[in-house]
Formats: sequence, C-alpha cells, structure tokens
Amino acid sequence: MAESMKGLKRTCRCAELGEKDIGREVTVMGWVQKQRNKGSIIFVDMRDRSGILQIIFEDGEIDKEYFAKAEKLRSEFVIAVKGKVTARSGAVNENIATGAIEIRAKELRILSESDTPPFPVERNSKTKEDLRLKYRYLDLRRPDLQENILLRSRIAQIVRQFLVDEGFIEIETPMLTKSTPEGARDYLVPSRVHPGSFYALPQSPQLFKQLLMCSGYDRYFQIARCFRDEDLRADRQPEFTQIDMELSFVDEDDVIDVNERLIRKLFKEVLDIDIELPLLRMTWQEAMDRFGSDKPDMRFEMELKDVSDVVKNCNFAVFTDALKTGGSVRGINVKGQSSMPRKKIDALVKTAKDFGAKGLAYLAVNEDGTYKSSFAKFMQEDELKALVDAMDAKSGDLLLFAADKNKVVYDVLGNLRIQIAESLDLIDKNEYKFLWVTEFPEFEYSEEQGRYLAMHHPFTMPFEEDIVYLESTPEKVRARAYDIVLNGTELGGGSVRIHQDDIQETMLKALGFTKERAYEQFGFLLDAFKYGVPPHAGLAYGFDRLVMLMARQDNIRDVIAFPKVKDASCLMTNAPDKVEDVQLDELGIQVKEAEDKQ
Repeated sequence: MAESMKGLKRTCRCAELGEKDIGREVTVMGWVQKQRNKGSIIFVDMRDRSGILQIIFEDGEIDKEYFAKAEKLRSEFVIAVKGKVTARSGAVNENIATGAIEIRAKELRILSESDTPPFPVERNSKTKEDLRLKYRYLDLRRPDLQENILLRSRIAQIVRQFLVDEGFIEIETPMLTKSTPEGARDYLVPSRVHPGSFYALPQSPQLFKQLLMCSGYDRYFQIARCFRDEDLRADRQPEFTQIDMELSFVDEDDVIDVNERLIRKLFKEVLDIDIELPLLRMTWQEAMDRFGSDKPDMRFEMELKDVSDVVKNCNFAVFTDALKTGGSVRGINVKGQSSMPRKKIDALVKTAKDFGAKGLAYLAVNEDGTYKSSFAKFMQEDELKALVDAMDAKSGDLLLFAADKNKVVYDVLGNLRIQIAESLDLIDKNEYKFLWVTEFPEFEYSEEQGRYLAMHHPFTMPFEEDIVYLESTPEKVRARAYDIVLNGTELGGGSVRIHQDDIQETMLKALGFTKERAYEQFGFLLDAFKYGVPPHAGLAYGFDRLVMLMARQDNIRDVIAFPKVKDASCLMTNAPDKVEDVQLDELGIQVKEAEDKQ
C-alpha cells in the first residue's frame, strides 16, 4: 500500500552523491530499477533523472518493518529511503557515476506501487517504438531518453542567455493567426465567435517578427512552437520548435556573425567541441553542381562532375538526348569499387529511378586498366578514356552517370552519393561539418500549379542587380537567403527581408498576386511598410533537429517528450479523435464521412 513521505524531505538526487559524501546521512527518492534478494541482504538499484544509486537493506541493521517492505519491492515502485552513504562493500561499478558508494538504509517508504510494466525501463531499449510511444510516460523514464530531454533543456537555456547578452528581446507571437496561401498546408482552427471563419496555427512567426521590426524592437527572439500539416519524416513533426530571431539595421553578414558565435558557444559548452570560425560558405549553385544538394554532407568527398562537354559528340543517345533538351550529364566516382557486384549496381539503378531518372549508366575501371561499362559499345576507346580522365578515375574505381534535366540529375546523384557513403561506411559519425549555403534562387517553378513560387517566402529580398528580372525572367533572380547546414541536414534558414513597399508589391505580383489579393492576405504587413520600416533580416533554426544532431540521434522523436508518429497521430492519447456533436454544433461544422475507396 502506498504511503506518504511522513515528513521525509529529499536531500539530494541519486547521482549527486559521491565518495565525498561518505559518512553523510541522506534521504533519496526515486524508482526501483531492480531488486535482488540475497536472503539477509537486499540490494536495490534506485533510479531518478540524475542516474542510479545502490541501496543496501541488511537484516539486523534495519527495523524488521522496513526490511519486510524491501522484500516486496519490484521494478518501478516509487520509494523514499533514508540512510548513510558508505563506500561500496563489493567491487566498484565503473559503469555508473555512483559506482564507488552505496546507501545503508535505515528507513523505507513505499510511496507508490507499480504494475508490471509492458517493457523494461532500460537504456537502449530493444522494444518496438510503437509500444514505447503508447506508454511514452514509461519510455521517458529511460536514462538515455532522459539525457536527451535534459540536453534539450540545457541547449535552450544557453541559447536564451546568449541572445539576451547580444541585446535580443524575447517576445511571444500569437498562436491563432491568419491562414496564408503560400508554403505548407495550415492546421485550421474554427472560430465559434465568427461562424464559418478559421484561424490557422502558425507555420512560423514570420510576419509578426517583421512587424516587430517595424515596431522598433530592433532584436527579437523566441523559442517558438510552429505547425505544418505535411507528411512526416525522421527529421520532421507536425508540431515543432524553432529558435526564431529577427534583427534590424543589418545585412547577411551580421546575421551570420551572431549565429556563428552562438553555434560555437553551444558546441563548446554542451559537447566540449571547438568549432572553427568563420564557417565555410558556398553558393546554392556551387552546392548543387558539386554535391547535387542544397544541404550537402561535407564529411566525405565523392563530388559530382559535369562531363557534358566530354560526351556531347558521342553516339550514346541517352547522353546526347539529355543534352539536346537542355539537360546535363554528370557523374560521381566511387573510389575502389570497380568490383561492386552487379546486384548492388542494380539496387543503385533502382534508387536512381526512384528519384526520377530513366536509368543509371556505369563504367568500372578494372585493376588491369580495362573498362567494364553499360554503354561501352556506343563509345570509342578514346572517348571512354576522356571520360575516365574527366572523372579523375584510377584503376579500381566505379563511375556512375545520370543524364537528364538538371533537377533530376542533381536529385539522383545527390541521393546516391549519400546512400553509397552510408553503405561503404565513409561517414565519420563523430565529426561536425557546418556550411552556409547562400544565394538561393528567389523562385522555383511549380509544374503542378503552372507558376513560380517563392523558394523561401514572398518577403525575401532579391539581389539588387536582379530586381530588374522579377517580372520578365524570374528564374534569373537570386535571393539574399542563407541556410545553415550541418552534416547534410538543414539546421536553419533565413534571409534579408524586403523593406521597400514597391519591391514587395512587385514580388507579390511576380508570384501571381493581384493587388487586391495581396492586400487581402498581407494587407496588415503592406500597410505597416507605409510607416517607416528599417532594413531587417532574420533566421530560424529547427530546434528539434539541432538537439537531435547534438545528441547524436537519428530521429527527432528521440529528443521530443511527446512526439507524433508517421501519420501525425499520438499513440499515447489517441489524438486526433472524434469530438462530441454538441461541440461541432457550436462551431457550425458538419463532418462529412469519407467514402470507402475500393
């Protein structure tokens, strides 16, 4: 039966004790990790968020009442123990921080009993994730998961203090906002007071933080909750957290400088890793040409090479047809893999097709200098040699080529580069490689919508010399946008914002907005620009992704207390769920049942 603490006060957490405390009388409280009954002596491992501590209950040294209670202890019972810190009587346990000490119990309270848990609460659990997420409150007791959540808290505290010291003001922006048509799909919230009208949960605080610059607050930040109704991935959730900031009277270099110093401080204080500044910078075009990605992993080489000029006159139609339609032929050199089995090459071909290619051409340079290729019969010996030379290939290398529109070629080779590096164990998991990617295209063309969309958002400032192309040739316009990338993951992105109302109106016009529709959607921002707006710029980090990488985890669910699963549901609470009809009636909403699809 559960007891009260009966006046006992916790003096410390488990792992706060050490050899310095030997002889001290303490009271500790936590969960039973395991109990081992040796007859006259009972060993209990007690766990709290700080770590594990061994408790000794010895018959004859403790009242029989307390010893009898100790015999009943099971995994996950919550207990309070009063006793004396002593040197460990057995061998020192080097695997835990308290391995040199133990508590000789004098009193015991069973504060709460526990049913047998559905899985063991232990580090590096092998239990299926779905079951652990259903009982997330138990999963969160695991030491490794607790370490991640505590790390998250520490990172947030350091970020806050750094930004405050840099003159930033923490300001909260609304959670119930206006839906905007650009970007990802909104989560909508119906209004009871305004029937037929809806709020949207914020995808980011973008417009509000720009308005705060108009309001003269100069430097704003917020650790902000954001929402996007989109498909999930390992590094994406429907609700997520941003480290959001905006600065007035600055340009790109000012924003980058502040954030490089923030990154250096975080990695030094949290991981004791020295980040060398300034971080590497690369334009978007260079990143795509060299790595096939705007978030390249710089921990290994295997760069793309453009061989279009080398093969433009060959008789291999796959290459020449791609060039005739404005595409390119590019390749990667997989060093030392000329003997890769055909089965593995076929798997790479399948990956290429998954990313839009019609196929994948290969050329292996054998150890004896001869070639084995999927297209050798279409090319002369000197043409093959020129191709090998252009790829800096040596004996034993395997060359893979994609020929298509540039976007397809980049997607195929960029993703193959990562897949191959992972399969060949070319990536140092303990290395952190940062990169700023700059000069993004202002627009990207949507085949589906038949128009240009903003690659970042409609408030990103173009390069001054490119403004003349806004309406005539938007594909030429470069944005004053920048992303910070770490180990192939986009950590955050930002831009210099448009602060001139005429340029903002031209930008919206280029995106297909009439003046009326622009004011309908963004009138409050456009009006604000009429009353004196400073030049401003900003950046937002994906906080969950940052913590995931600093914790060396592969999935952001492991650094979020209560995450959603792939279909955006919560296995623990069964959200989303149906609501009472009376609630729908109050909102004037009728639910239409979806027809079963055959």
